[in-house]
Order: sequence, then C-alpha cells, then structure tokens
Amino acid sequence: MRRTTAGAAARARSARAGRLLIDLAPLRGSAAFRRLWVGGAVSGLGGQMALVAVVFQVWEDTRSTVWTGAVGLAQAVPLLVLGLFAGALVDRSDRRALYLLATSGQAGCALLLALQAALGRFPTAGVVALVTVQSAFVAFAGPAARTFLPRLLPAEQVAAGVALQHVTFQGTMLLGPALGGLLVAGAGPGGCYLADALSFAAALYAVFRLPRMRPTAGDPTAGGPSTGDPTVGGPTAGVPTALRSGLREVRDGLAFLGRTPVVRAALLTDLAATVLSMPVSLFPLVNAERFHGGPRTLGLFLTAIATGGAVASLLSGAFTRRANQSLVMLSAAATWGLALALFGLAPGPWTGLALLVLAGAADTVSVVARGTVVQRHTPDRLLGRVGAAEQIVGQAGPNLGNLRGGLVAAATSGATALVSGGLLCVLAVALIGAGTPTLRRPPAPAPAPTPAPDLPLD
Repeated sequence: MRRTTAGAAARARSARAGRLLIDLAPLRGSAAFRRLWVGGAVSGLGGQMALVAVVFQVWEDTRSTVWTGAVGLAQAVPLLVLGLFAGALVDRSDRRALYLLATSGQAGCALLLALQAALGRFPTAGVVALVTVQSAFVAFAGPAARTFLPRLLPAEQVAAGVALQHVTFQGTMLLGPALGGLLVAGAGPGGCYLADALSFAAALYAVFRLPRMRPTAGDPTAGGPSTGDPTVGGPTAGVPTALRSGLREVRDGLAFLGRTPVVRAALLTDLAATVLSMPVSLFPLVNAERFHGGPRTLGLFLTAIATGGAVASLLSGAFTRRANQSLVMLSAAATWGLALALFGLAPGPWTGLALLVLAGAADTVSVVARGTVVQRHTPDRLLGRVGAAEQIVGQAGPNLGNLRGGLVAAATSGATALVSGGLLCVLAVALIGAGTPTLRRPPAPAPAPTPAPDLPLD
C-alpha cells in the first residue's frame, strides 16, 4: 500500500512539473501549425543573418555610423507608414495569397542584395533602398501571418501557439547574429543574403500548404469596392475610390480599438512597458556609473535579459494554461517595470544581473499573454488591422523608450532614468488595470472561426 501511494504521489508530482514546461500540444496536434512554426524559425534565422551582413557591408563601404543608423531607419519607416493600410488590405484579401506575394517580394529583395554583393560597386544608398523595399513587404506579410493562428488552433491552444512562436523569435535573435557573423567571415555578405533568400522557401512552403484564408463571411470589408459609391466605374474612379476605401477601413480598425477595452489595454500595456522603461540605451552609462564600465559586464546585461526570456519560454506552461491571460499580462508588465527600477538601485553586478534575468522573464510572459489577449478578443475580419497596429506598437515603442531613457539620463543619471522609468511603468500598468475592469473579468472572446482543414490546395 505504501509503495502504491508513493508511486501515485510521484506521478502526481511529475504531472505538475510537466504542466510547468512549454506546452507542445499545438505542434503535436496540427501539422499545419508545425510547418508554419518551422518555416517561421528558418526564415527568421535567415533574416537575422542578413541584418548582420547589411550592417557589415554598409560600414565597410562608408565607415559612417550615420549610414549604419540609416539601415535601422530603412527597416522601421515602411512599417510605420504602411502598417495600418497594409492591415486593411489583409482584412479584405485572401490572407494566404497576400502573405505568399509579400514573402516572395522579401525573397526577391534578398536575391537582389546577394547579386549586388557578388557584382560589387553598388552604391550604399541602393543597398539601403533595397532594405527599405524589403521592409515594405514585411509591412504586409506581418499582419497577414498574425491571422493564421486562430484558424489553425483551437481557442484553448492559442496561448501555447503564441508561446511557441515567441521561442523561435528568441532563438533567432540569439543564434542569427552569431551565425551571420561566421558566414560573413567565410563567404562575405553575399553568402548571408543568399542564405536569407533560400530561408524564405521554408515559410513559403508552409503557407502554400494552407487552404485559402479569406476574412470571415459577412464582413463588409471583405469584398470589393462599395457599390454605393457614385464614383465607382468612372474613368478616374479607381485610385480615389481605393484610397477612400482604405482610409475607411483604417478608421474602422481604429474604431474597434477605441471601443474594445481589452485589446486597447493590451496595446497600451505594451507601450507602457517599452516607452517608459526600455533600458537598452542606458546600459553603457549605468555600467560606467555603477559597475566600473567593464565590457564583460555590459555584454552580460543583454545576455541576462535573453536568459530570463528563454527560461520563461521553457516554463511557459505555468502561465499559458491560465484562463485569464489579461491578468497575466498586467502582472508581468508591472514585474518588468519593478525589476528594472530595482536594477537601477542594485548594489552590485550579480544582483543587477539577477534582476535583469527577472525582467527578461517578465517581458516574455507579458509578450505571450498580450498576443493571446489580442488573438482571442479580435474578430477574424479585423485581425489584419489589429495585427498591423500591434506590429507598429512593437516597432515604435522600444525606439521611443530608448530615446526617452537617453534624454532623461542626459539630464540626470542612468540610475535615475532606470528607476523613474520602471516606476512610471508600474504606475501606468496599474492605471490601465484600474481603468479597464473587463481585464479582471474579461468578456467572452470573439467566436473563433472554424479551423481550416490541414490539407493542401487542389
């Protein structure tokens, strides 16, 4: 009897421990999601490698930090300018076809970058222009890709699917630059560009195997131009009609954010965490002020955040299985801000690194929970526009946060910028939670569309 009881207790402990680990059910249960996950990992790795090659080539050609900074600007501006209009197009198109077209465009730009590297003597402005065009295709591919998950997974597995996608994102961020550096050293920038172009094949294959994915039937934005517009059919009606239609659909997407407290709060929480307490630009100054300015310590700062994120991803079963992801999101965002405020006061480097590990873990939990909240509470017909808004927030927030931190530090100190930013983040998250009662008892999620069959097109 004792042996039986002890065995049952051991199995119960093992089951509880297993529930803490990352939930692999989406990979086991959906071949379509599995292909999409692998394709995203491969293409993401290629993208990170190509970024190293672009920065290396631009620096070698110009020896100018202005030009290397222009590479980041070339990536950001198309996402900010085209994002909402791209989301509107996603919500009136076959998302699968649009993704295939946009991703093919990215692959084409990668091939052109490889060609110019092989031929040589290509102007730096031309390289930056190719990066800009490639980022314009990303502005369309990103929102389209964000609409796939609710079609491929049951509602209870969406959080696990978001967590698995975030794991691949972290993995490519960690491995991609290192592999890119090795490939540039061995084969030059052209080798990285070619590897990037080939990596898109995995993503294209995964999405090609999906069925057509038009927005939910009955959505007024899912069809062609409105027949009630008197200009339709005129000799010059096409462009102004399309423009008016696009503006109307962008307005409808923004109106949805305005009248949907849970989704609006999710995006505001992201802005609170990034704009108010983004620490990366402060690391060199804080290292010099508090930790003697050693380069090893500076490198460990970013490694600590990545390590915390990786640990949280591996143990994501502990939070992705919770029903109320809104509370998970708020708690994690507040923990991020508090950990960074305490980092600004850390008495020694090891305490500081431990707090950065905590901040990195909290960031991963917040990102996964926020993505789940957005996916669950956005109707299918609006997923493209809301996904585009989420992409814009994710792009602009960290850049603004690093700028804010730099300005505050210039006027005060690095520690003051960290502590004030972290506390402001906690305060902002508390206000978002207090001002959005539905976060504590969220309404029923929007009905999920019927999962698409896991079959290739005829």
